[in-house]
Amino acid sequence: MKTTKYYISAITCFVIWGFFSLVLKPIHEYPSLDILFYRVFSCSILMLLISFTFRRKKIKETIAVFKAMPVFEKRRSILLNIGGSVFLMANWFTFIYVMNHVSVKATSLAYLVCPILTTLLAYFILHEKLSKTQWMAVGLSISGCLLLSYTNIMDMVFSIIIGFTYASYLVSQRINKGFDKFIVLTFHITLAALFLLPFYPAYSGQVPTEFKFYFCIETIAILFTIFPLFLNLYALSGINSSTVGMLLNINPMIAFLLAAFFYKEPIGSTQIIAYGIVFLAVLVFNSHHIFAIKQKLIPVSKGSK
Repeated sequence: MKTTKYYISAITCFVIWGFFSLVLKPIHEYPSLDILFYRVFSCSILMLLISFTFRRKKIKETIAVFKAMPVFEKRRSILLNIGGSVFLMANWFTFIYVMNHVSVKATSLAYLVCPILTTLLAYFILHEKLSKTQWMAVGLSISGCLLLSYTNIMDMVFSIIIGFTYASYLVSQRINKGFDKFIVLTFHITLAALFLLPFYPAYSGQVPTEFKFYFCIETIAILFTIFPLFLNLYALSGINSSTVGMLLNINPMIAFLLAAFFYKEPIGSTQIIAYGIVFLAVLVFNSHHIFAIKQKLIPVSKGSK
């Protein structure tokens, strides 16, 4: 039960991201790079304002923790945080491009592939152990993804690229411990903004003038970036990256339902079966925690022995 709050954080994060298309699709006519530029710059400015206004003490503590680290730990921390920023930025760009120029289903498939990649990376890099039941759940996820990719191989190619970037972010941040999560996230996003800033004059389009664009960007920045990413990092501080990765399946399942019932994208019986298999995989993978909660909630009988 000690891990329940971390499960709730991860689930809340991925439920929010499942509805991302509702604010991204309305501005699909804008170039993907422009959406990325304004999203990252807006997030960076907001988080820097929050950090230097309300979290100055945490900034000082984070600097003190970093200074106290051995040289090897400092180097590893720098690499993890720079790498995290690069993975995050690459994930955002590929996600925006595929959603606006390929299909919502392709991005949905990406976050079905991501848990598999996360589990494999966590197993080989972090040496996270999985039970036989959890490996069976991974096998179910793979079979669901293969069913989906059978109808459109290019969707799978895009999905692997998107999924790998976020899986790499999850695994790298599982190792990145000892710092305040909000300050870490501020660093990642601000570094991404600094990476992108030199490219803005040459690759950005005309400055948007529509209120709709800025409303969607600010909604994306606050509700679909800062808040869920903070919850994601918090979840990683308490549960394995493979578990967080498997819970990530909640995101594409919601996106799939939106694609089918809201955007009216054509959905076949194969896709319905595949998503059903993946949903089953999520339940199987987390069955140990589900049963633990159930046993905690059911009163122990005081009857005969």
